[in-house]
Amino acid sequence: MNEVRSGYDVVVVGAGGAALSAAIAAHEEGADILVLEKAPEAARGGNSYFTGGAVRFAYDGVDDLEALVGEIPPSEREQIDVGSYPRSAFYDDLMRVTEGLADPELAEALVNNSYPTALWLRKHGVGWALMYSRQAFRVDGVFKFWGGLACETVGAGKGLVDSLFERVEAVGIPVAYEMMGDRLLLDAGGAIRGIAVRGPQGRSEVAARAVVLACGGFEANAEMRTRYLGPGWDLAKVRGTRFNSGDGIRMALDIGAQSYGQWSGCHAVAWDAGAPAFGDRRIADLFQKHSYPLGIIVNVNGERFVDEGADFRNYTYARYGREILGQPQRLAFQVFDDQVTDKLRDEYSIREVTKGSADTIRGLARQLDIDPDGLERTVTEFNAAVQDGAYNPAVLDGKGTTGIIPPKSNWALPIEKPPFTGYAVTCGITFTFGGLQIDTTGRVIDTQARPIDGLYAAVELVGGLFYENYPGGAGITSGFVFGRIAGRAAGEHAAAKR
Repeated sequence: MNEVRSGYDVVVVGAGGAALSAAIAAHEEGADILVLEKAPEAARGGNSYFTGGAVRFAYDGVDDLEALVGEIPPSEREQIDVGSYPRSAFYDDLMRVTEGLADPELAEALVNNSYPTALWLRKHGVGWALMYSRQAFRVDGVFKFWGGLACETVGAGKGLVDSLFERVEAVGIPVAYEMMGDRLLLDAGGAIRGIAVRGPQGRSEVAARAVVLACGGFEANAEMRTRYLGPGWDLAKVRGTRFNSGDGIRMALDIGAQSYGQWSGCHAVAWDAGAPAFGDRRIADLFQKHSYPLGIIVNVNGERFVDEGADFRNYTYARYGREILGQPQRLAFQVFDDQVTDKLRDEYSIREVTKGSADTIRGLARQLDIDPDGLERTVTEFNAAVQDGAYNPAVLDGKGTTGIIPPKSNWALPIEKPPFTGYAVTCGITFTFGGLQIDTTGRVIDTQARPIDGLYAAVELVGGLFYENYPGGAGITSGFVFGRIAGRAAGEHAAAKR
């Protein structure tokens, strides 16, 4: 749909999970909505399309999960251990991995609204499933879920986006494709009066009582990445959409919004070295390679450079991408032996993978263009440093190394059983951490510490939640939570302005 009227109650900029949540929430308040999607219809959905669908939320036990996924048969219940993930644990994890820098009020809003928002999404058609394949290991006949994540959206990112678009279409919310928000319009009193847009037919203005910015960070903008993240970041691969180029941040800063958060920080992961420059909608998130805690990671010289077992991968993967970017040729290699290959995540088995396999370490090095002497030396030293202990990938087992730097703190097994397999990875950037300051109702704050009347924001272009790192699955949760909050507040604001 590209027929745009001259005015609406609320204009939502973006069409990913947060933006669609905002549109649905504003519609629940009786608002007349327009969604602007910069991408063509075939490329809609923002970064949400590329997510694996893992969503972090607080829950008390299996009954809370059953309310999302549907009835779990008794026979299945006997074979699972989902534990619990109370709000205090979620909050503590967020503060721990962000080194205590996360905005406490935003953090509390995220945590407290995480489970209610998951239920709200289910009401609006989003399907849920227990995440056996990526967040559970079978231990003594029981699937033990670990790391504070137990559920995913059915169909991963595509299923999530399709479900939300179905809901948007069902309630009659129009989506204008190839329509880019370009400039925010203010009245004489400094309140939002609309937005200037650019589309295939040129430029126009759309009046609005409120605008919700939910169009992503600047991860797809090489110039902004280099300016804010630093040298070399222009060469990183982009995991998701090419359309998240910082437009919402720019528009808001241009009218005096307060910048906030860690502008030099981002979520970046181990991404297949052969992946394209931007996300592939067919492969989606399967270029990621997240089973590194089961093996070791080396660079082209065959040297290790991170502690692969420092914590559950949920709490390390979002920052290890940046470590890879700093290695020679921006390359690294995840090396496993036959003791663990049956535990590798599904993404390792896709056809589009950059890998090697050999019966000797030296042979593997030659296949992957790793220095053979360096890799042999590293593996020999690593094997000698592995300590005794019970190996259990579902817990922090403490089975580590001694006498080598960096250590491997958990899940250390000698790499000694052929065949040996290696996967070449580089840095894939997911989203940036710096952005706009908002309050807990989603209102954008200006440089005089006052809310900008009628302007709201959600998802990646909001700063203040994540610093240096993030708990896996919390990014998409923040989009849903603050998208819903911002949309509801924008709808209420528009109603008050009528």
